[in-house]
Amino acid sequence: MKNRIYIKDIKEHLGKETTIAGFVDVRRDHGKLIFIDLRDMSGKVQMVALPNHKEAHTLAAAVRSEWVIAVTGKVNKRPEKMINKDEPNGDIEMEITRIEVINKADTPPLDVRSDGKEIGEETRLKYRYLDLRRPRMQENLTLRHRFIKELRDFLDAEGFLEIETPILTKSTPEGARDFIVPSRLDKGNFYALPQSPQQYKQLLMIAGFEKYFQIARCFRDEDTRGDRQPEFTQLDLEMAHVERDYIIEFIERVLIHLVQKVTPEKKIQEIPFPRLSYKEAMEKYKSDKPDLRKDKNDPNLLAFCWVVDFPFFEKMDDGKWTFTHNPFSSPKTEHRPWLLKGERIPDILTTQYDVTLNGFEVGGGSIRGNNPETIEAVFRVMGYTTEDIKKNFGHMLEAYRYGAPEHGGIAWGLDRIIAILRNEPNIREVIAFAKTGEGRDLMMDSPFPARPEQLKELEIKVGK
Repeated sequence: MKNRIYIKDIKEHLGKETTIAGFVDVRRDHGKLIFIDLRDMSGKVQMVALPNHKEAHTLAAAVRSEWVIAVTGKVNKRPEKMINKDEPNGDIEMEITRIEVINKADTPPLDVRSDGKEIGEETRLKYRYLDLRRPRMQENLTLRHRFIKELRDFLDAEGFLEIETPILTKSTPEGARDFIVPSRLDKGNFYALPQSPQQYKQLLMIAGFEKYFQIARCFRDEDTRGDRQPEFTQLDLEMAHVERDYIIEFIERVLIHLVQKVTPEKKIQEIPFPRLSYKEAMEKYKSDKPDLRKDKNDPNLLAFCWVVDFPFFEKMDDGKWTFTHNPFSSPKTEHRPWLLKGERIPDILTTQYDVTLNGFEVGGGSIRGNNPETIEAVFRVMGYTTEDIKKNFGHMLEAYRYGAPEHGGIAWGLDRIIAILRNEPNIREVIAFAKTGEGRDLMMDSPFPARPEQLKELEIKVGK
């Protein structure tokens, strides 16, 4: 569109004719004077159609909320008594000389000018492209962008490389259920979508990339849980030749920088962040993600906390042992002999560290086991046979045999951190196209049955 400017820049054109475009926010018809508030991604401005511009005045009388229009007009100062000090452009208005209707709009099924909290979530998710027009959602995604950009810039300045890892990978028993994807070319076999890039980032350490990160999409086929999504976003990070305290101190520095740079109105309660052992946290707060805020009514108060010295293993209902974090963690140095011998299993502590914020776990990591013996010992404790270990993790064990530096890292739940920074009640409010708690996409109507020809090509039969 020729010479179109963003509304945020309109004050620079005071006294001049210019063109803006966007959605009609609201129209107020006062007869001779017709006022239209127009919004684009950068802001909102009031415009006025006067009878002396006959064609524009006639069109102004016809337009309705959410129509998409382009408007040409002169940018004027508002009369003193008409100034609205609560609006960024409350001291100016545009005198409309021309209107071009780009697209008419039906009456929306939901009000996009409110904060949306009074509207049922299923309706909001079904019409998400409309829901995202509301200012609150625009601000949420704008902050998300700024946070991730600042994070990337910080890590780049620290010498990290952002490296993408595969989305189609191998299903291995690491925790939650995998989403699996059938292979057409290798019928009967399946890929899995990654629960995290855990194995790949460790392989990158073996490959010699000493500082890696990724803004990674992760997939977990979990049972219905209100504040979980089947796909979500992590900061995934790994470093070589590091010890636990170095990683904790580095990540703390990153978080402090991001809060101060992106949300300067927020106050971090305590720096450096307090550290609690898992035992202390459970005994004192009955939680491994304690909310340490001194004033829980302060929406701008951030209470970070580190929780360390987790048990490596816990018993499942069937009496078997499973890992508490991930099977590639390293035990504390003094507990490594117990792990290798399969002794004192309940007493083995891992090098895991979790970072919590206002009562939520927002990140977790560990120093990794960096040799085949440690990894094999972990799986033996969990009852895996040598054949099972080789079948599921043979690629990792072989890689470790070619030399691996000591390494460790962390993964943050970016959706969770951003939701807290925006004082949102759940992560769906900071994800552009979120799914329901049951994992359904109401807008796209998925999951959806595969077409018969697709199933035939894959040689898959679906039971009744």
